Amino acid sequence: MAGVLIEKQLARHVYSSLEAASCPLVEGLYLQEADSMLQLLCAPSQHRTDILAWICSSISPSFTSSKPMSVRSKEPDVLTKDMAVLGQELLLCRASDVDLIRGDASPRRQLQFLEQLLAFVPGCVKSAGHTADGELLLKEFFGAENLPHLTQTLSPAFDPWPTHIKALWKNTKSSYKPNREENGDIVALLQATQSALEQLQSKCVFLNSEAQSPPAFSPSSLRVAASDLQQLMATFSHVYETDLRVYCSRDPPSFSSETEVFQRVQQLLLACNTELEMLKEVSEASESVSEEVKQLQTQPHYWSRGEKHTLPDQLEKVIGRIGGFLSQLSS
Repeated sequence: MAGVLIEKQLARHVYSSLEAASCPLVEGLYLQEADSMLQLLCAPSQHRTDILAWICSSISPSFTSSKPMSVRSKEPDVLTKDMAVLGQELLLCRASDVDLIRGDASPRRQLQFLEQLLAFVPGCVKSAGHTADGELLLKEFFGAENLPHLTQTLSPAFDPWPTHIKALWKNTKSSYKPNREENGDIVALLQATQSALEQLQSKCVFLNSEAQSPPAFSPSSLRVAASDLQQLMATFSHVYETDLRVYCSRDPPSFSSETEVFQRVQQLLLACNTELEMLKEVSEASESVSEEVKQLQTQPHYWSRGEKHTLPDQLEKVIGRIGGFLSQLSS
């Protein structure tokens, strides 16, 4: 946090130094916030490069005459290296500190470099010093310890007017006497205004507090509600007599107290479900067995004389061998 505050103070000081040196590249900007000054002085941009080139040309007039600016604008690395060489001659940086010239270094380092460069610009340090002194004076004037004195100055407890002004004011107040005609005109104007306001209030119903209160329950609305209720009751009586009375007059159904039948039905249903599950498992097992048999008959799994053969082929060969063996025994 302290580093950020120091960077903002350095940015303000460098910007005020550029204004004091009458740098044409900051004229008309009117920057007030420290973040905008940091963006201008520390972020890589063509405007920042032009400001550095102006500072270098103000320090060394031969900087602009050493190489044409058109060549430098076409080759920005040449301009960057020339400014780094000038900084080395001034013992402010090394010739290899190209990142400091481009704006890739830390903001604090860039601001310190700019501050040291501006110290070589003629007429810059003195004016910037006056500006810094003014800022210090304002900070001290508006400090927390001086706020009570400032408040007392703005709203003094004693009347600071001179004696002759006080006497003139007292004489003016004592010599002024209201006229009866003026009082009569004022009273008539007030009465006319009050009557206009009363007429306006009578025309605007929503301004009346009595109109905003809910209306009382009138006999006519009660009569309408009673007639609606009578019609509903008559309709219900008609529906009850024609449709609902037959069902309402029936005796309630009698339930048997013997529950063994339901228990037996439940047990039979459970047994049926068990048998169905067993049949399902048997069918699944038969399908798996048939699949295995099919694989044994179709897929070669048995080796004979360096080759795989299926089970039926192997059985045929074994049967043929046994038949040949039996024929040899019989002969």
